[in-house]
Amino acid sequence: MIEITFASIVAFAITFWAIPAIIKVAYIKHLFDQPDERKVHQNVTPRLGGVAIFGGTLFAIACFTVGFNNHTIQYIIAALLIIFFIGLKDDLVTLTPVKKFAGQFLATLIITCIADIRITSLCGIFGIYALPYWASVLFSIVTIIGITNSFNLIDGIDGLAGGIGAIAAFTFGFWFYNYKELAMCTVAFSLFGSLLGFLVYNFSPAKIFMGDTGSLFTGMLLSILTIYFIQLSFYATPYSFPFRSSPAMAISILIIPLFDTIRIFLWRLSKKRSPFQPDRNHMHHILLDIGCSHRQATLILYIVNILFVVLAVSLRNISSLVLLVIIIVLAIILSIIPIAIRNVMRNKALSAKTA
Repeated sequence: MIEITFASIVAFAITFWAIPAIIKVAYIKHLFDQPDERKVHQNVTPRLGGVAIFGGTLFAIACFTVGFNNHTIQYIIAALLIIFFIGLKDDLVTLTPVKKFAGQFLATLIITCIADIRITSLCGIFGIYALPYWASVLFSIVTIIGITNSFNLIDGIDGLAGGIGAIAAFTFGFWFYNYKELAMCTVAFSLFGSLLGFLVYNFSPAKIFMGDTGSLFTGMLLSILTIYFIQLSFYATPYSFPFRSSPAMAISILIIPLFDTIRIFLWRLSKKRSPFQPDRNHMHHILLDIGCSHRQATLILYIVNILFVVLAVSLRNISSLVLLVIIIVLAIILSIIPIAIRNVMRNKALSAKTA
């Protein structure tokens, strides 16, 4: 437990102390995120906070996982290095989507095929338990790339991606400790500490953004923790809190980025638009449109995320499929409410203009 605590503290300290220097360099070299009609910030803001998140997390992982007999850590670090350089280059000079996807795919292959971190069972969802190797690899690749990019997509307002990432990292860290998996617990709490250090500067009003470097790195590492958690909870015996559906629990932990990404993709497809075409229909945009401030929108989404985790833990003894259905139905209902409010406000504004 001492190593885990120190890992979190060291990651926090490195990130916290590194960011002022990064902000200074960003202003000297004019490395800013520029406002436009879709973005919600009004002033130029440094966007290289992900460099500090990467440095704090990787330093803590390298220092405090040495004593654990877990050889997958080296492959995780190798994959994260690829993601870091992909994100950094995109923040500096902008990469094409094809090149970004190629880098993510390479990192994902390292995780699934070399580190052998992959989903081998659906824990009884739709009656499926064991997956054949090819299906396991394919499903794991889709899962990792999906989670990675979902964090990139929710990084739209101050404190959101960092805070949701911190909640997820803390929750996974708790579960790994519960399953006596101290190496991955250290990895999770290293990310948690680093994201807390970043949030000191990113919570509204933000002094720096994490950029693609931070959002892709955070998403990739959380996707790895997600798959490791699903596998571990299916095969291992916990100290306490045993439950039947680790996939549903993992979805509840990542409900904000996952559900918002799927919802927005389906909405764009229904309008016969590219699912990758940016707009202002993410849930954080909707909350801002109905009158919430940055802080209010961020805190609302934090609370919703935590409540989903509490719900999943409370219902941990029901079947996998039933819990998954409850989570999805509740997410749909909660998303409809702010959308309906925004539509009413827009209709009233339109009626006032035409009156």
